[in-house]
Amino acid sequence: MAKKTAVAKQQKGFEETLWDTANKLRGKVESSEYKHIVLSLIFLKFISDKFEKQRQKMIDAGQEAFIEMIPFYTRDNVFYLVETARWSYIQQNSKQTDIALKVDAALHDIEKSNPSLKGALPDGYFSRLQLDATKLASLIDTVDNIDTIADESEDVVGRVYEYFLGKFAATEGKGGGEFYTPKSIVNLIAQMIEPYKGIIYDPCCGSGGMFVQSLKFVRAHGGNSKDVSVYGQEYTATTYKLAKMNLAVRSISANLGAVPADTFFNDQHPDLKADYIMANPPFNLKQWRGKEELTKDPRWSGYPTPPTGNANYAWILHMVSKLSQNGVAGFVLANGSMSTSTKGEGEIRQQLVENDLVDCMIALPGQLFFTTQIPVCVWILSRNKRGDEANGRRNRQGETLFIDARNIGTMISRTQKELTDDDLAHIAETYRAWKGSEATYEDVAGYCKSATVADMVKHDYVLTPGRYVGVAPLPDDGIPFETKMIALSQTLYAQMAEATQLDAQIRTNLEGLGYGE
Repeated sequence: MAKKTAVAKQQKGFEETLWDTANKLRGKVESSEYKHIVLSLIFLKFISDKFEKQRQKMIDAGQEAFIEMIPFYTRDNVFYLVETARWSYIQQNSKQTDIALKVDAALHDIEKSNPSLKGALPDGYFSRLQLDATKLASLIDTVDNIDTIADESEDVVGRVYEYFLGKFAATEGKGGGEFYTPKSIVNLIAQMIEPYKGIIYDPCCGSGGMFVQSLKFVRAHGGNSKDVSVYGQEYTATTYKLAKMNLAVRSISANLGAVPADTFFNDQHPDLKADYIMANPPFNLKQWRGKEELTKDPRWSGYPTPPTGNANYAWILHMVSKLSQNGVAGFVLANGSMSTSTKGEGEIRQQLVENDLVDCMIALPGQLFFTTQIPVCVWILSRNKRGDEANGRRNRQGETLFIDARNIGTMISRTQKELTDDDLAHIAETYRAWKGSEATYEDVAGYCKSATVADMVKHDYVLTPGRYVGVAPLPDDGIPFETKMIALSQTLYAQMAEATQLDAQIRTNLEGLGYGE
């Protein structure tokens, strides 16, 4: 265990060094633009390393006649690269003044030779941004130091991608948070809904972090990633490309739709029914539709139409419409979603409760996101709360678990907090115990409460956990009440006497200035 920890620390140091070096070379290019340059080069280096390894493997096996045949690469999930698209060619020409054009051409050729990467790679980005040729050459040298396949079990390039996405989100402010969800929150949702087998869907997938962590969860628990199908959608074209690259470097096959598109107006998976939904929709998105547009959309069938001024409940109803018969959804929203009654939102929430879809509500602490310090919550919705005695799961129809986790987490910087592995395990184990799959569940004052629909009716269908869990009992310090009262009274009397003396001194000072009564 100690050795593994040491390796992890060493790897993190490498990631930080790479970030610092690459960031120094940025110059006047905005972070929001520069990330595509850095991540594209890392992607190019990675797929080229895999290509060269596969090529050498074929040569060593006496199959030189096949080394330029695409099927002999794609059969092993390796992208075929023409000579001018290989990292060795880019590195050899990195000091040429037209290196930006060569990189653009390489990315274009890679996409042309590999249909699965259609629409994934930046188009003409390097030459369009007019990055200084010397700085681009230095950046290529920096990326060249990454041995992306030295230890495939370590997922080196995946970790670099994850680290860089997080760092770019932190430096970009609000815009960066639109494509990156903190890993601890994604891990929490994965541990809660346990996406072992079936279809996973994210209607606003950003850079694909939900998919990456969910597949990691499957593998970590002995599952087979081939039992999982990934579907998603992303509105922003550049983020759509990021997601495709992010998944490609991990050999995750995903259907993100034919094009980047607005989920509400151009649903890329209209007939999809998902077993698992994981999402971090944009918080409190305003003016997401016009006054008359989408008012009769079948996705809100049986519910009031979500208001134009806030898309939170439109996202919720969209996800409900995508759930399969036994589907479960876990998603992040701003805390206001649990209590708002603006323009029909309260009525929608009431119907979600009455339709017995709300499985668990978790209030999380603030400062978890790079881009906002507001506290957030996790919703867990389920279409099947009947339980399964054969699998040891209780029937939880008509009940909802509330967890107040606002006071957990660890500050990792002056402005950001993180949920530790122990924090995540504690929350997930509470939920699993309540579901009946692991241990006996008990309400804990100040932390968790299993509430009935009748309880929620008393609170006007407000789903804020603090209303249900109560207050944690104060620890008994062993001091008798009478002893405490004597000590407190003596302190109070002393403070009152001091206040009298101060009043007299103030009066004397005022009289000395001629302001006496």
